[in-house]
Amino acid sequence: MDYRQFEFRAVKQDEANETFEIEKICFPPNEACSKEHMSERIAAASDLFLIALDSESGKIAGFLNGIATNEEKFRDEFFTDASLHDPDGKNVMLLGLDVLPEYRGKGLARELMHHYFVREQIRGRKKLVLTCKESKVGMYEKFGFYDLGLSSSIWGGESWHEMELILTKAD
Repeated sequence: MDYRQFEFRAVKQDEANETFEIEKICFPPNEACSKEHMSERIAAASDLFLIALDSESGKIAGFLNGIATNEEKFRDEFFTDASLHDPDGKNVMLLGLDVLPEYRGKGLARELMHHYFVREQIRGRKKLVLTCKESKVGMYEKFGFYDLGLSSSIWGGESWHEMELILTKAD
């Protein structure tokens, strides 16, 4: 895949519906972000979204999103309460990595993660934290994340692994 065909940038407010539709494709209903929460998340933390816009088709091929906080551990409320976003937070809780099926298996998720790491490291963030199912642990380890074991998260009635990536040394 030629990554030059993608523009990597923050989401725009008028892209809330498109990101919500992608979320519905990428996650089962019990895990997907609701339309309301997606709009609230974009309004509160659009700068913590990173979309890959396919310049050939004009559509969003995938995106990463999160909220910043000074908290160290992931909790389910991050998914539903955009007011927990602290623009000056030292950590980013990643809430979703979405890649449309036709773009999967070509390295776009890795490319999104790389751009996100670099951007947040430049911004002075300390670490990225996420939760994932056991089947995805290996993929995130390839991206540099460390598996902290089972998370306290029960989002969507599922069991999750909590993973973190240290971006900078703690002060």
